[in-house]
Amino acid sequence: MNNETERLPADAAGIARAAELLRAGGLVAFPTETVYGLGGDARNDRAVAGIYAAKGRPQFNPLIVHVADLAMAERFAVFSDQARDIAQAFWPGPLTLVLPLRPEAGISDLVTAGLESVAIRLPAHPVARALLTAFGGPLAAPSANPSGKISPTRAEHVMDGLSGKIAGVVDGGACAVGVESTILSLDPPRLLRPGGIPAEALEEALRQPLEAGGDAAKPNAPGQLTSHYAPGAGVRLEATEARAGEVWIGFGPDTAGADLNLSASGDLVEAAAALFATLRAADRLAQERGASVIAVAPIPEKGLGRAINDRLRRAAAPRG
Repeated sequence: MNNETERLPADAAGIARAAELLRAGGLVAFPTETVYGLGGDARNDRAVAGIYAAKGRPQFNPLIVHVADLAMAERFAVFSDQARDIAQAFWPGPLTLVLPLRPEAGISDLVTAGLESVAIRLPAHPVARALLTAFGGPLAAPSANPSGKISPTRAEHVMDGLSGKIAGVVDGGACAVGVESTILSLDPPRLLRPGGIPAEALEEALRQPLEAGGDAAKPNAPGQLTSHYAPGAGVRLEATEARAGEVWIGFGPDTAGADLNLSASGDLVEAAAALFATLRAADRLAQERGASVIAVAPIPEKGLGRAINDRLRRAAAPRG
């Protein structure tokens, strides 16, 4: 579509208008606690195809279904006792569960990429919850950005990449978590993507260590493509200083000379929330300077640092 994208306030009128656009088969971006999602009716093939078209996303890559409550989730996915316990412990929140799809669910095959499982989550953001309740159904909602590019944590980021391609965006301010949801499959438990819930918290709840899973060539959940979250400039990791022709993103007090800093105090929660906005700012700075590389300081591989490093490694991967 080439119509003007409506920028909607996060009040009752704005949410009602967003639900109206969604019921008409339109696409609406909305804030979650992780990043902005690009929502479309998960039961509507044309709406879901529109998500892929707006993002330029490969159609073999599954989408996450967002729901208003656990009862709605159980209409679309089969919950074991373990899955229900994990959902009750971590929902609403930045955790996606990959579960068996109910045959009668009515979810578009484009959402599941033809798999017999569905990725599903109950977001915590009050605007997302209000929109899902007003819409009254499941929303397929990947991050609201062109595929492979930096994920959006503010409404203006959505407009930068998708203005004129989607019906609307609900402006709910900046996202608090800033990296996408953790993705967990069960029977047996496997970590398919690190994210907003640290793996250590899941291991404690499950009372067992988590194996890593996922396949970049044939994804069984979102966020597994090797090259993803990429800025225009190249990305160099584990950078303890900037080289000539680089913009340097620091982390912690030992990188005081960096051009930008994910967290001057070394706080991983602050760094996760700032990650995508900082990558965008570094990309703009690189363009202004004629720099070709964004260098990023080392991030500890623990807690939310695992999710940050996962995104950075994908941003730095060779681009096909």
